[in-house]
Amino acid sequence: EMEFPFKAVAFDWAHTLVDLGEEDDRPPLEKVFTFLKTKQIPLPDFEDCLEKSRELFKSMIELSRVTHREARYEEVLQYLLFYFNVPWQGQTILQEILQVYYEEVYQERKVFPEVPAVLKQLNQWGISMGIVSNTTNPVAMKAFELEGSGLKEYFDFTIYSSGLPFRKPHPSIFQLAISRFQVQPSQILFVGDSLANDILGAHEVGMKTAWLNRKKERAEPGPDYELGSLEDLLRIHCVHV
Repeated sequence: EMEFPFKAVAFDWAHTLVDLGEEDDRPPLEKVFTFLKTKQIPLPDFEDCLEKSRELFKSMIELSRVTHREARYEEVLQYLLFYFNVPWQGQTILQEILQVYYEEVYQERKVFPEVPAVLKQLNQWGISMGIVSNTTNPVAMKAFELEGSGLKEYFDFTIYSSGLPFRKPHPSIFQLAISRFQVQPSQILFVGDSLANDILGAHEVGMKTAWLNRKKERAEPGPDYELGSLEDLLRIHCVHV
């Protein structure tokens, strides 16, 4: 008789359920250039454009760490089109350009091997599950990524920082998850790889936490549980005193 002690589990996405692989911003921007060329749209020098992209995005990321306002890469892409005077309007739409960019980004990503079986088991136990993810990617593209991952059926909802006022560890994003689950915070387990964003943030609103320490880093005080792989989640049970 399984006694999983939580009614709901909220998962972080990147590095928790999905391995991001080589995170290189060059190939996706190259794909965008190739796509715009097929539309006979005149383009700036690629290296200048990539450098500008990195410079702008880096400062947005740095600011997001301080303010918890998410950096959104679609704003960078739009800026580049205007900055370099690319005459794209009437030829294509931003959504189409973003699709080209993110299809390339997501090529690299792979669901960690143990994940589907663990989610399936939790699902069979009747545990409610959701995703709470910090992401600079547009929400529509995250939906596309989830669809392609084969994991979509397991989740009751998805919460992405790029569509919200604040990113983790801001309490508002965790409070949104609580309101979606409609159970007490103490009945929700938050599973993530980041102590600062996932574990501390979830604790602040009264959730229980499981730190996924895939790299076997030194244990830190804070999480209620420490997992070496997602499979360890299935071994969490009620402690009978």
